[in-house]
Amino acid sequence: MDPDENHRGWAERSGEFSPTYYAHIGTNEVSETLVDVFDYYLDEDAAVLEVGCSSGRHLEHLRKAGYENLTGVDINDESFDVMAEQFPRLAETGTFHVGAIEDLLPEFDDDTFDVVYSVETLQHIHPDDEWVFEELIRVTDGLLVTAENEGNSPERGRGEHEVSIVNDDFPLYHRNWNQVFTDLGLAEVVCEPTNRDTIRAFRVL
Repeated sequence: MDPDENHRGWAERSGEFSPTYYAHIGTNEVSETLVDVFDYYLDEDAAVLEVGCSSGRHLEHLRKAGYENLTGVDINDESFDVMAEQFPRLAETGTFHVGAIEDLLPEFDDDTFDVVYSVETLQHIHPDDEWVFEELIRVTDGLLVTAENEGNSPERGRGEHEVSIVNDDFPLYHRNWNQVFTDLGLAEVVCEPTNRDTIRAFRVL
């Protein structure tokens, strides 16, 4: 699967793993851990960016926890229609952009955000687009948080495979996220495994 095909798959997704699917799941352990990490390292007026925000279930949890300066990016424009229905206050008060993060991140100035985070998004970045990891660092002035699948689930991330095809549908690229971002000069300050993902927080040095 090339990068363009990968993008089309997520931009047009319906059913399982779609914006509606995630809105109905709602908040989870990752949402709660994000609030804990943000409360420790950030002020409530921190500028927050979620890449791959879908319909905004994690941003909504942050909003309810007192964070108001919220921005989201997602490639599927249905995300924001679902958000308006399910999380109307978030849709009204947040700032949202439709498009691939590879296209949108270069449009932000350096150090625009106090924290940038992703939940099961970076694991779908095609190897040809790994340059975007440096863009994530460029636009954050303080904290980068990842919640990606690292093999916690029995069906994913096992063995030495560099990529898994989930449900014969889309690729999940297995990476050592500690190594990815420490090699780019960040310092890992949090590593919290959950039943599905591993949450890591990195400080910009």
